[in-house]
Amino acid sequence: MPTLEQAKAHLRVDHTHEDDLIQRMIDAATYSVADYLDMAHEDMELLAPPAPVEAAILLRVADLYENREAVTDRSLHDNPTFARLLAPYRSLSV
Repeated sequence: MPTLEQAKAHLRVDHTHEDDLIQRMIDAATYSVADYLDMAHEDMELLAPPAPVEAAILLRVADLYENREAVTDRSLHDNPTFARLLAPYRSLSV
């Protein structure tokens, strides 16, 4: 699972006042990936995921961070890169 420091670097955040928020987003993104891969959440947290899975988690964190406002005037779509990164692991255990 990506660390807080890795996620902050990915988001280009250099302050600490959103650390709790970003950590919760890492947790939510990890659960999202575990659900997508049909894995137990606990297993996802115990494993060292391969680079594509970690990249998908960071991609989801960035999406959560950038779209943290509840209101939007445009349609939001899933990023197809998320599915492409995880596709090889969907039928395998990570």
